[in-house]
Amino acid sequence: MQTLSPLLHPPENEQILLAQAQKLAGYTLGELAALAGLPIPKDLKRDKGWIGVLLELWLGASAGSKPEQDFAALGIELKTIPVDRLGRPLETTFVCVAPLTGNTGVVWETSHVRHKLKRVLWVPVEGERQIPLAERHIGSPLLWAPSPAEERQLRQDWEELMDLIVLGQVERITARHGEVLQLRPKAANSRALTHAVGADGSPILTLPRGFYLKKNFTAALLARHFSL
Repeated sequence: MQTLSPLLHPPENEQILLAQAQKLAGYTLGELAALAGLPIPKDLKRDKGWIGVLLELWLGASAGSKPEQDFAALGIELKTIPVDRLGRPLETTFVCVAPLTGNTGVVWETSHVRHKLKRVLWVPVEGERQIPLAERHIGSPLLWAPSPAEERQLRQDWEELMDLIVLGQVERITARHGEVLQLRPKAANSRALTHAVGADGSPILTLPRGFYLKKNFTAALLARHFSL
């Protein structure tokens, strides 16, 4: 394998970013963590974002926890995706936190979801539980932008979910709503409440929600590009 070192600065263009991501393919998480001097957690229960942090380090991502894309200058978001041995996603993919108040007049074109999914560098990672974290391999990356059909699907689901939020129905939304995009609670514990609109238009407290891509969407996307 070629000698490898992390990108110390954000990549200047997407070719450099993609080339660096391609270099990581085939390495294990343990090898990359050791080379970068990053301690490896025992598992991901308490360190859910650890793989993302490791890859951001190697790829020179700049956003950190800011609401912009991971590679803001290139307009590219980084998404790691745990897959099984057949390359199928093992879980839904978090997109962004959903705004539960102040949504009058919001439109798909200026939404956070569209902003985050405009251009994505997908990096598949072995995710089967029986494989120790340090021994899981990185897969080949994919630089993706939604096709017109994919954008239509996303937009339709986003508009339906946002309508329910605006109409005070947030508590009635389940993970079954939406064909490819879902809305579900995103909180470390049930005491982390946020403001939302209730059914009668009055303010209520509820769990924060996040937008997630369903597995059927990411599975089709990976299958198409990798001819699975």
